[in-house]
Amino acid sequence: MSDRNAGGTGRSAVVFAYHNVGARCLRVLLEHGVEVKLVLTHEDDPNETIWFENVAKIAAQHGIPFITPGDANTPEMIERIRALAPDFFFSFYYRRMLSPALLAIPPRGAFNMHGSLLPNFRGRAPVNWAVIKGATETGATLHEMVEKPDAGRLVDQEAVPIGPDDISFDVFGRVTDAAEIVLRRCLPGLLDGSAVLKTQDLRQGSYFGGRKPEDGRIDWSQGAKAIHDLVRGVAPPYPGAFTNVAGTEIRILRTRLEPSRQAQAGGPGLYCEGDATYADCGDGAVLRVLIAEGLDTIPGLRDGKVALK
Repeated sequence: MSDRNAGGTGRSAVVFAYHNVGARCLRVLLEHGVEVKLVLTHEDDPNETIWFENVAKIAAQHGIPFITPGDANTPEMIERIRALAPDFFFSFYYRRMLSPALLAIPPRGAFNMHGSLLPNFRGRAPVNWAVIKGATETGATLHEMVEKPDAGRLVDQEAVPIGPDDISFDVFGRVTDAAEIVLRRCLPGLLDGSAVLKTQDLRQGSYFGGRKPEDGRIDWSQGAKAIHDLVRGVAPPYPGAFTNVAGTEIRILRTRLEPSRQAQAGGPGLYCEGDATYADCGDGAVLRVLIAEGLDTIPGLRDGKVALK
């Protein structure tokens, strides 16, 4: 470890945490005897589907003070945290960036758990992006926090597979398991000062921004594989992929590639055969639509092919 992190024996921390990764990793810190002086987390968004554990409840169960500030980087918050004199910061799926002034506080370092195999898929929504981009592998990485997002030295990482039909929810469960494995494996070395950190080569990686529900709009001029990956990447509990047909929004929630099937003439479009619904895509390949909302509102779908854009 660097001089900043080496040689100390303190085991106290301020923890920034949210979501299942935050819950699981907070428990790991407590199991290893880390003195958590304060937890910063988020208020749940009423417009978001909340399917994950509540970090604040876990903190309360263990008698740990917790707060949900809108901005952890205000002068008042920085002074409050500095007064606690934590040895470490740990960030586990906390959704906001920490300023250089905050990151300078803990003498033994600030560390973040990221949901990818850094330097790949740096930035926001790494699990969703990995699925959308058709990756066959991702994972969890604990890394040193610096001013630039997800750019600090690596402590440890664990890979998980992504199957061709996995949705982001499936992958996120594996990544959560991987995050716990990583922290359990490397935390003793961080605490005793023996951990060896590795510099990232950012030229070998990738960076992606956050995603909005509108980003789930399907472009039917794309190939079937790209559309299938988008559907998988934003499937519930995320907002889902969607398209507009005859002025009506249709949500496409699960699909399957049909490589042996021939597309009909006429370009991208939806059509039914018996109880099955198919989509011809821009590359001439075919998807079967397994789960969708609103198909019964499309006029003429049972009579022939309905064009898609």
